[in-house]
Amino acid sequence: MNVVASAGHKDVAMVYVVDFEGQFVECVEAVQPPTPRSEKWVLMISTSFGCPIRCQMCDAGGHYRGKLSKEEMVEQIQYLISTRYPDGVVHSKQFKIQFARMGEPALNPNVLDLLEELPSRISAPGLMPSLSTVAPHGRDHFFDRLIEIKDTYYPGGQFQFQFSLHTTDRDLRDWLIPVRKWDFSEMALYGERYHRPGDRKITLNFALAEDSPLDVEVLKTHFDPDRFLIKITPLNPTYQAQKSGLRSYLKPRDDDFEDGLLSEIKNAGYQVILSIGDLEENKIGSNCGQYVQRHLQAKHRLSSGYSYQVQDQGDVP
Repeated sequence: MNVVASAGHKDVAMVYVVDFEGQFVECVEAVQPPTPRSEKWVLMISTSFGCPIRCQMCDAGGHYRGKLSKEEMVEQIQYLISTRYPDGVVHSKQFKIQFARMGEPALNPNVLDLLEELPSRISAPGLMPSLSTVAPHGRDHFFDRLIEIKDTYYPGGQFQFQFSLHTTDRDLRDWLIPVRKWDFSEMALYGERYHRPGDRKITLNFALAEDSPLDVEVLKTHFDPDRFLIKITPLNPTYQAQKSGLRSYLKPRDDDFEDGLLSEIKNAGYQVILSIGDLEENKIGSNCGQYVQRHLQAKHRLSSGYSYQVQDQGDVP
């Protein structure tokens, strides 16, 4: 693989544009200030060339050219490790590898093969893979095997699993995520089979846009608070969100939100994670849904994101 460009701040996040024989993807390494890298370090790798899902808020959708191989995913991980830990040993207490930069991981069975091999392929005592999915229809065999892999290689809370919902309104969800996918009942049934004592709860992620309902009664109908937690994030500034007319419901330091919807969800018994993150990542283009190559191709640039200069790296073996 060749790393041909990068953008970012080495104390926050770095995005790398990777060339695999003329097909381009991106990968990211980041910290979450003020937590130091020694405590937590996060990688985000791509699982496909383009993405067939085309979510309404994601710049990485479209131009699908197939699945990344296991070795192509390994190469991204190994390169990112080499930028921070030249000896190949990741000393971070929590080392998260998120299959979340470009591609829906459940559409690529090579992700499962990689998950089986990761503990033997890299040296990282704090390894914790993180898989986020929109739960595409027809991928039951992928999710069945994922349970086996999680139980065998990542027991006791060393695996993070997330469903991306973004709203509890069925019709709006179908518009935001325009593919056939599991409904809430199917997700809930999977949660019953997936979750073991000591596992991390399954995350239900809501990147909330204005006028996107998050109905606590819908949550209570389907999702057991003993198995599921709720994560709420801002809708990051992307070209696709702008094109779709989406604006973030969640704003930094929004006291009304914390006293309103957030309290209602907690009162229903759910653990809630309010994940705003470092706003500098919006400028870098490293946040979820952002994609630096989309920015480079844009005729009219966003004012709220992607403001870091992209540096030509030349070819890096």
